[in-house]
Amino acid sequence: MTQNEYPLRRSRRLLIKYPRAIPVAIFVLIAAITMLSVYSIESGAQSREQAQLRERAKAVASALERRGAAISSYLRAGAALFGTVDEIDPGLFNRFVSNLQVEPTERGTDGIGWARWLRPDQVGAYAGRYRAMTGYSLDVFPRISSDAGRVVPAVYMRPDNDRNDRSIGFDLYSDPASRVAMEDAIRLADPVATDKIVLQQEGIGNDPGFTIFMPVFEPGRSPQRVKGFIFAPFNARDFMASALLLETRGERGLRLYDREVGPNRLLVELPGVETTGITVTEPVRIGNHNMVLQVESAQGNSLSPLSLSTVLFGILVASLLMVLIRLLTRQANEDYLALDWLEEQNSIRNTLTRELNHRVKNTLANVLSIIALTRRRASSLDEFADNLDGRIRALSATHDLLTQSDWGATPIRSLVEAELAPYARQSEAVLEISGPDLDIAPNDALSLGLAIHELSTNAAKYGALSAAGGKVSVIWEKISDDFAKVEWAESGGPKVPADRTKGFGTNLIEKIVAHELRNPVELDFASSGVMCILTVPLRKPSEFAIRAHRAYLRK
Repeated sequence: MTQNEYPLRRSRRLLIKYPRAIPVAIFVLIAAITMLSVYSIESGAQSREQAQLRERAKAVASALERRGAAISSYLRAGAALFGTVDEIDPGLFNRFVSNLQVEPTERGTDGIGWARWLRPDQVGAYAGRYRAMTGYSLDVFPRISSDAGRVVPAVYMRPDNDRNDRSIGFDLYSDPASRVAMEDAIRLADPVATDKIVLQQEGIGNDPGFTIFMPVFEPGRSPQRVKGFIFAPFNARDFMASALLLETRGERGLRLYDREVGPNRLLVELPGVETTGITVTEPVRIGNHNMVLQVESAQGNSLSPLSLSTVLFGILVASLLMVLIRLLTRQANEDYLALDWLEEQNSIRNTLTRELNHRVKNTLANVLSIIALTRRRASSLDEFADNLDGRIRALSATHDLLTQSDWGATPIRSLVEAELAPYARQSEAVLEISGPDLDIAPNDALSLGLAIHELSTNAAKYGALSAAGGKVSVIWEKISDDFAKVEWAESGGPKVPADRTKGFGTNLIEKIVAHELRNPVELDFASSGVMCILTVPLRKPSEFAIRAHRAYLRK
């Protein structure tokens, strides 16, 4: 065997030893490689998506802050202007809003308003001045409580529309969130946004929003005294839509929360094309107030096209390899069985050659013995030829049976019937053949066949088969696991003379057959008829069945 043949033979033996495990192992290996590839692809895709989400979150957060900063700058400018005058009348307020040269609604707010800082006892006097300045009465609501320290009604709102008209006269200080924002704005002297509220402009609606307050102080007072607030109310959805004019969100979902992420803190939600749960958050600061922007991925947990292609390709390759390995396994198994069969055939051929040599020698030895004994007993050439012919034919009949069984086990019944067949057709005598199905070895079959032939020849010449009404019975039985008894009995034939001499058949049975069967033969020439008892070995098949594995090899 060459160096290259050994690994090949070894691999084939592995395929034969594990015909199902190796294809499955190949499939699992390819599947594992595919899954690792998909994992790498998806990890990379998720990292890219996370980076894109964070970039988009920063961009939208920046747009929101720019919108808030623009309105805050307007409020600071208004506070600086209104702080120089004693009273803010409608004309001054309208001129200020007009000079902004941009509609406040374009910045995502409902407008810009003015709220007066009053004590409860100052509300009546201010309402009179307000009527004188505008021609309209100022109805403050909700009703001022007796323990109210301050009242801050909204007195002007631009643009002038039905939505903003709902807020005129509303006491902003009565709302807790607005009150906290106003007090923080006074403390910081800078615009401050409220927590999540529902604007008065919503009427019966409940869309959340917030308001940015900028304090206006009376001029020339130390310490500073608050005159009122210039403010900008925001509907959160409109504010988000305004910011998205600066930055697009694509198919991603957006959520804006007040201070922290939570169901009760949600200001506005713009859902994406798909709810995936994959989000990033970005802090937003508007009017010195913290908010949180959440951006949700639209890709979800589904595999990317590249991953799907990789999975399909991996499954296809794994399946093809599994089928290929399975075919190779089957071919290797067939080759192995063929080689094993050829080796077995070669072994059988060698065994048959040795067995045939042994059989031929034994047969020739038997023939020579038969010729020698027949010659000594014959009185003429014709008698010699006839006796020799019959005995050779007996050997031939037994050989035919052995050939039919491939020199394997031969049934006793077949052997007896073959030797008595000529007499069953020609004789008027009665033949009785009975016994169980027992098989004997080839050598034993030859010996038993010769014995039956000699007994039947003697019976045809001198015994029960030579006269009408005679009877020959051949009965056998199993007497142990190793031996069977075959009994030949004649009756109803001519009387056997007491002074008869032993012929060739007697010598053949008592010497040659007994020697080959390795057991003595009981031969009795009683006057009523010949009786013979032979003990035949029942050898195990492994001792003489040359082709014991032939049936296995043919499967």
